[in-house]
Amino acid sequence: MSKKAETRVQSLLDDLKERHPDQPEFHEAVAGVARSVMPLVLENSAYDDCKVLEQLTEPDRIISFRVAWRDDDGAVHVNRGWRVQHNHAIGPYKGGLRFAPHVNESVLKFLAFEQTFKNALTNLPMGGAKGGSDFDPHGRSNGEIMRFCQAFMECLYRYIGPNTDVPAGDMGVGGREIGFLFGHFIRLTNTFEGSLTGKGLAFGGSAERTEATGYGLIYFLENALNHHDLELKEQTVAISGAGNVALYAAEKAMEEGAKVVTLSDSGGLLHVKEGLDEDTLDAIKRCKLKKHGALEDGAGDIKGAKFHKDKTPWGVECDIALPCATQNELDGDAAKTLIDNGVKAIAEGANMPCTEEAREAFRKSDVIFVPGKAANAGGVAVSGLEISQNAVGLQWDREEVDQRLRRIMSEIHDKCRDACPDKDCKPLDYVAGSDIAGFKRVADAIVAYGVG
Repeated sequence: MSKKAETRVQSLLDDLKERHPDQPEFHEAVAGVARSVMPLVLENSAYDDCKVLEQLTEPDRIISFRVAWRDDDGAVHVNRGWRVQHNHAIGPYKGGLRFAPHVNESVLKFLAFEQTFKNALTNLPMGGAKGGSDFDPHGRSNGEIMRFCQAFMECLYRYIGPNTDVPAGDMGVGGREIGFLFGHFIRLTNTFEGSLTGKGLAFGGSAERTEATGYGLIYFLENALNHHDLELKEQTVAISGAGNVALYAAEKAMEEGAKVVTLSDSGGLLHVKEGLDEDTLDAIKRCKLKKHGALEDGAGDIKGAKFHKDKTPWGVECDIALPCATQNELDGDAAKTLIDNGVKAIAEGANMPCTEEAREAFRKSDVIFVPGKAANAGGVAVSGLEISQNAVGLQWDREEVDQRLRRIMSEIHDKCRDACPDKDCKPLDYVAGSDIAGFKRVADAIVAYGVG
C-alpha cells in the first residue's frame, strides 16, 4: 500500500474512533476493509469524490429499543434490542438476529458492516443489516423464549418487510425463535409475506437453509483448494464449534472424503484421532441440536474419542482448519501452532473468528486463508433464495437449492480470485479479493445514486 493510501486509511480510522468511541469490534472490521480497498478508492475518482468509504463507515440507521417481558414466575425482565440497517444500495437490508449476553451496538455494527459486503458477493439483491438483543436464551423455558420473541417483534415489526429489511436467524436464534417471531409478525400486520428467512418448510422456508452455511463453507473451500492444485479428499480437518455451521461443515467434508478429527464447544475439545463416522456425527447432532447438551457428556460413547476440557482444536495436527465457533477464537499463538504443524488451508465458518494477529500470520505464510465474508456466505445465499421463492410463491426441492448454492459459492470464489491484487500469486490473497469484490459492487451503486 502506498504512503498516500496508508495516510488516508489512518485518517479514516482516527475519524471513525472519534465519532464511534469504545466500539473496538466495529473499528477492527472497518480497518480491515479500508486497508484492502483504499488503493482502489484512490484510483477511482468517482469513489473518492463521493467519499464512498466514508459513507460506508456510517450505518444508514440504527434502531434501538427496550424489550420488556415476563418469565414463567411472572417477574418482569428488561433487555435491550437493536437493528442496525447498514446499507441498502443493492437491495433490502438483510442479516441475522443474534440473542446473546455479549450483544451490543459495536458487535452489531461490525456484523452489519461485514454483512453488506458478504451479501454483495452473492450477486443477489440484498443490502446489509444485523440485529439482536442482550437476551440470553440459555436456561430459559420454551414459554419464556416465546414471550421474549413476541415482545421483541412488537418493537421491530414497523421497520421490516420484504422490500425493506428481511431479518434471519443467527447465534441464539434458530428455527424455534424464527417461528415465534414470524408468527407474531403475522398477528401484528395481518399479512403473510417473506419478512423473515429461516422459516420452517411448512410456512415458506427453504430446503437446506439449516445446512447452508456449513455446506457453503465446504463448497468454497473445495474451489480454493482446486485453484491451488489440491483437493479435499483424504485431508485431515480440524473444526471448532458444535452448532449448525460446524456440524454441517463436518457432514459435507466427510461426504467429500475428508477425515474430520475435532469438534468443540464451550466445555472443551472433542478429538477423534481416526476421524468421525456418520453414526457418531448423527449422535452428536442429536445431542447438540435437539437436546442442547454438552460434547463432554457424549464423548464416552464415541469410539476412540478423547475430551479435553477447556482446550481448542488448534493444537491438533491437521491439513485444514475450519474455525466455526465464535469471534476471535483463534489468536496469533494458535495461528503459529497451526502453521508450524503444517496446516495447508484455513477457512472461516464463523464471523471473524481469527484475530487480526492470526489473519496477518496466515497471510504472511504459504497457507491458503479464506475470510468469513466469502467462506460463510452460504447461509445468506440460501436466505436470498428463500426470499426469491417467497416472492414467486414457489418452493424448490433440496436438490435444486443445493445446485444453486454450489453455483453461488463457486461464483463467489471466482469473484474473489479475479479481484485479488496479484492473480498469479499462490496462495491467493482472498482477504483483499473478497473485500475488493464486495466493496466494488456496493460502491458502484452508491456512485450511481449520487450524493444526497
